[in-house]
Amino acid sequence: MRLRPSRRARLGVVGIAATLVVGLAVTLPAAAAAKDSTIEVQILGFNDFHGNLRPPTGSGGRIGTVDAGGATYLARHLGDLRKGHRNTITVAAGDNIGASPLISALFHDEPTINVLSQMKVDLASVGNHEFDEGSAELLRLQNGGCHPVDGCQLGRYRGADFQYLAANVVDEDTNQPILPPYAIKEFQGVKVGFIGMTLEGTPGIVTADGVAGLKFLDEVATANATAQTLKSQGVQTIVVILHEGGSQASTGTYDGCTGLTGPIVDIVNGFDDEIDAVVSGHSHQPYNCVVDGRLVTQAASFGRIITEMNLTIDKGSGDVVKAVAANHIVTRDVKPEQKITRMIDEYGAASATLENQVIGSITADINRVAAPSGETPLGNLIASSQLAATSAPDKGGAVAAFMNPGGVRADLVFAPSGAEQPGQVTYGEAFTVQPFANLLTVQTMTGDAIKRVLEQQYALNRILQPAGITYTVSQSAPVGSKVSNIVIGGQPLNPTAAYQITINNFLAGGGDGFSVFTEGTGPVNQGVDLDAFAAYLTANAPVAPPATNRITVAA
Repeated sequence: MRLRPSRRARLGVVGIAATLVVGLAVTLPAAAAAKDSTIEVQILGFNDFHGNLRPPTGSGGRIGTVDAGGATYLARHLGDLRKGHRNTITVAAGDNIGASPLISALFHDEPTINVLSQMKVDLASVGNHEFDEGSAELLRLQNGGCHPVDGCQLGRYRGADFQYLAANVVDEDTNQPILPPYAIKEFQGVKVGFIGMTLEGTPGIVTADGVAGLKFLDEVATANATAQTLKSQGVQTIVVILHEGGSQASTGTYDGCTGLTGPIVDIVNGFDDEIDAVVSGHSHQPYNCVVDGRLVTQAASFGRIITEMNLTIDKGSGDVVKAVAANHIVTRDVKPEQKITRMIDEYGAASATLENQVIGSITADINRVAAPSGETPLGNLIASSQLAATSAPDKGGAVAAFMNPGGVRADLVFAPSGAEQPGQVTYGEAFTVQPFANLLTVQTMTGDAIKRVLEQQYALNRILQPAGITYTVSQSAPVGSKVSNIVIGGQPLNPTAAYQITINNFLAGGGDGFSVFTEGTGPVNQGVDLDAFAAYLTANAPVAPPATNRITVAA
């Protein structure tokens, strides 16, 4: 049980003022209990692994200037951190799978589940990407069995050795959780409860098919109710594993806490005092904070960081008397874990023919670094590829295309990732950039609706990557009146005219909050987005990084 701030003050808190700045430790009673009356529990956590079995590349493969990540190194660091700890548990805060490189995604992420099981993950909360292929597929990955369409690609799949938790994901007919809401682990006679949840907003960022039949409940209400259930079973120490997060100010460090903002702050402030610590995810940011007197951590993404949390628990009361956390970079200067390496090599061999196929070339890195307008070179390239695939009259006759930035998952890197030559792009690399296999949808929208989509970007703070359309955005104008000088298909936008525009089926369903897209009429699917991207790279090789000049920023 987390002590209330007023009670901590009466007991005498050690170092809390400094802790609130750097987020390293919380000491609850002023005088620690005698050593033989307490136990130590180590919690190792990471999040948003996204099937990155191999070391990730580009900016997604570094923490600062340090190359980081890769399952074989993650496994080694986890093993090293566990040494000397009698009581240890490893947890993952969602998005273990989904948006994965081809080596995992080609086999419906069975390789990732197998590798995480091998590296002795114990518990995982579901994330939004766990629902990319629907709840039935998530349950198959948990429990085992062959894929209903592709069968047993890698032999009989036996399921995860770790347990997924989903306290706030319920069947809309029965109102029952689709997976266990919590787990209780006992260490030297002391019970510790773990509650697993994803963000309530999951339906807004996953295709409608992926969340069909499900309800996603409020994080605060669910955690507090579940904490009372745990307390009724004699559990006094409670940890929430939550796939929702925030971010630090730009001056923050990977193991610090400078100006934490985002949904995680309000959520944790609403938690019951019975909840002691939070392992978070989703925002792909590293931080080590104290919010409302309890540790709140996140470990970036792609297995680049491990959070180590150590709880000192009183044996008699079951309460936490001290909590300490540190974020460790998963460096690549350690000996790889050989069994994990062999597993990855086997999956790589199974996917090699398709993965290593060269489909085009680039003249330099094409990255996801945003210009002041919000455009990125790679986002603009993908939007251009989608417009090229759908502009012909028999392909929809589109005059403009929009790409959601969250669907661009990795940089295109000039340096070779395998046996290909510098600048060559393989199918596997293109897949890592665009792994969702979304369908390109050409639909009719009025000029007025397009104008409202452009305005909606600034209400949502999500800038669509455009092709075939240019406009000016005013920084000082109020939301709803920020966009002007819209040119589409080479002509000024006519509010009453009808235009054919291309988006993916995720956006067409109102994904990322873009509700105006659902006003489109006559939608026709024109193939898979990755196929359009690959074809564009082939037809235009070598491709140079596009300019980010489609949106003009004015004062």
